[in-house]
Amino acid sequence: MEKSRRGVQLAFSLLFGLWLPCCLTQTTPSNAASATPTPSPSPQSLGERLKVRLTGYPRKHNEGRVELFYKGEWGTICDDDFSISNANVLCRQLGFVSATGWTHSAKYGKGQGKIWLDNVLCNGGEKSIEFCKSRGWGNSDCTHDEDAGVVCKDERIPGFVDSNVIDAHVDENKVEEVRLRPVVVTAKKKLPVTEGVVEVKFKEGWVQICDVGWTIKNTRVVCGMLGFPHERKVNKNFYKHLKKRAAEKVSRPKVNVSAGGRQTPKAKANSKSKQSSPGKRLYLERQKNHFHIHSVACTGTEIHLAACPLEFNKPNATSTCEGGMAAVVSCMPGPLFMQNSGMKKKLKTSSNVRLKGGARLGEGRVEVLKDNEWGTVCDDRWNLQSASVVCRELGFGSAKEALTGARMGQGMGPIYMNEVKCLGQEKSIWNCPFKNISSEDCQHVEDAAVRCNIPYMGLENTIRLTGGRTRYEGRLEVLGSDSNGTESWGLICGENWSTTEAMVACRQLGLGYANQGLQETWYWDGSNVTEMVMSGVKCTGSEMSLTQCQHHKTVNCQKAAAKFSAGVICSETASDLILDAPLVQQTVYIEDRPLHMLYCAAEEDCLSKSAAKANWPYGHRRLLRFSSQIHNIGRADFKPKAGRHSWVWHACHGHYHSMNIFTHYDLLNANGTKVAEGHKASFCLEDSDCQEGVSKRYECANFGDQGITVGCWDLYRHDIDCQWIDITDVKPGNYIMQIVINPDHEVAESDFTNNAMKCNCKYDGHRIWFHNCHVGDAFSEEAERRFEKYPGQLNNQIS
Repeated sequence: MEKSRRGVQLAFSLLFGLWLPCCLTQTTPSNAASATPTPSPSPQSLGERLKVRLTGYPRKHNEGRVELFYKGEWGTICDDDFSISNANVLCRQLGFVSATGWTHSAKYGKGQGKIWLDNVLCNGGEKSIEFCKSRGWGNSDCTHDEDAGVVCKDERIPGFVDSNVIDAHVDENKVEEVRLRPVVVTAKKKLPVTEGVVEVKFKEGWVQICDVGWTIKNTRVVCGMLGFPHERKVNKNFYKHLKKRAAEKVSRPKVNVSAGGRQTPKAKANSKSKQSSPGKRLYLERQKNHFHIHSVACTGTEIHLAACPLEFNKPNATSTCEGGMAAVVSCMPGPLFMQNSGMKKKLKTSSNVRLKGGARLGEGRVEVLKDNEWGTVCDDRWNLQSASVVCRELGFGSAKEALTGARMGQGMGPIYMNEVKCLGQEKSIWNCPFKNISSEDCQHVEDAAVRCNIPYMGLENTIRLTGGRTRYEGRLEVLGSDSNGTESWGLICGENWSTTEAMVACRQLGLGYANQGLQETWYWDGSNVTEMVMSGVKCTGSEMSLTQCQHHKTVNCQKAAAKFSAGVICSETASDLILDAPLVQQTVYIEDRPLHMLYCAAEEDCLSKSAAKANWPYGHRRLLRFSSQIHNIGRADFKPKAGRHSWVWHACHGHYHSMNIFTHYDLLNANGTKVAEGHKASFCLEDSDCQEGVSKRYECANFGDQGITVGCWDLYRHDIDCQWIDITDVKPGNYIMQIVINPDHEVAESDFTNNAMKCNCKYDGHRIWFHNCHVGDAFSEEAERRFEKYPGQLNNQIS
């Protein structure tokens, strides 16, 4: 009784709370231009945070027209009485530290719908614009020619995510969701679905679109939304025949043969009755199509059906489509999603555009190839049309999001493009108008990125996590089938399971990057699943699912208990280390160092094996020395996997080592054989220096915390111990110098392909030259092949 009485009181309170602001607004005179501004009644009656977004064009992620979401509708703010104090409040709500300015007179274009606030007066300290004085919600004497905008300082409040996204901002109330319903039975069993009836989500069900006036441009937009780069023509005669057959099937009554041999109409149609031969191939429509949309007029460049002009069925009209039928669409998938391997070879994706640093398929920093070297795109004027051109040329659909502000990490090479202005129909981003870059225009903190629409493959349904403390971690269970074809869940053997395999699992689950791959999971609660169904899993790291990785045909696991099954910890962000290749080339030299100065280095195992047989302390070792500067260009700090309790104190150099092996230094001959090597435990991981606006967080002194902050770098100078390769036993010749950071993938990164660096090296017995130093993925495949065949220099002139 007490519970239910409390419920009545709560309902009354909510009703009163919702009714009161409504009444207050209604009693405000609509023409009171000189009315004294009052605090805006909060739209968050139930404690929900007010939604604020930036939109308009042209703009960057930290600027734009201000829009507020109130009463289920987006609207704008009038620029009357607007001030920098207002802008500061709004920028903080958007996740930026402050505002640098504000704009008036619809600088970022005119908004649509309501003008929610007018004569806003903030003191600058409010937590939300709703707490500032104004004329009240929806009470304005402005037009959209007076829409206000803000420019925020491009520095994030710690903990905020995803604000620097330029998305569609289409009215998704018009079209919430779109799908293709396959008509051919065999198509239903295969994913992705590439052909079928277009259906849109409406209320509790799915409705169709009338195909009268339907064009290939409409098809292109639908295919792009569903993750397909190209559209195909549909055989309409096939579907008209199907429609006719379905109509006949519905109109003709079913009959039974009675015991006396008479045929009698069946009282109720049996949905499971045997179908005719064509019926086995087709889904026959037993009911009328429900047409919600009567005409669509896309230009073909839209990234969402809701952005196209649509004509909806009138509420009281009948759901008919005179002279037409349900719209049917056929799409061409990109090579990654094609069932037919022969077709994959015909449909090659672009070789001079790529995505880097993304956690999920179809997302990443946009990089373009010019003169055999990869570079990035600046985010000025970066929008969904340009992003969609990139997505389609890489074999995905249209762009879901255009991201700015190095949202997928920073590049390290050249920046080739700025102010890209694609129309949306171009075959490549290189066909779009753009400006060339000068060093003053852009920095890598402005690198553009994309998230593309990809086809639904259902891969996340064949894998799951159990026992973890959050949805981002747990023991892996995969769905398999036994000899009888029965599905049940099973475990993966943890032997040799590593971060690389965990990367694929996290991607398949849609949970971002792999933070860790675990070979034992005894500390997590187990489900009733105990059987190992997969072992010997070995991935390259680029696969879409674990089934695409190598694995044993029959399970072979030494430790078959559930506690030794594979597990993962996934994360939305990850670090990304990369070497400054030019610095290595600029700082290399040879030093003959007396043995009596190398006792400490010998203790650290930084000399070649022959040093043990030397006549200590007499003689010397020949050392190839250079500086290495390791940048963290990712989205999370690089921190050692081991906690400080397990760090090892090295009295020789007076600091703690936090990783066993942090870097490999190798000298290779022409056939790739190692002729000399060096290695570097992480003497200490710390921030030597940082880019402008980023503060150091890690320092080794006094048993401090170790790591490399995003936007900072750790510099190992050429003159410190072990920053070398011992080449005492190396003969003159041409070699390849190779440096690999985090070689065992001990710490998770968003991209391991940029962890290696190579240089051509010529050694004449007295002097050494480095040439063509570059990060492993910085050159085109053609340039990399030429690099491997590099014959060495004939003189000391570097061309």
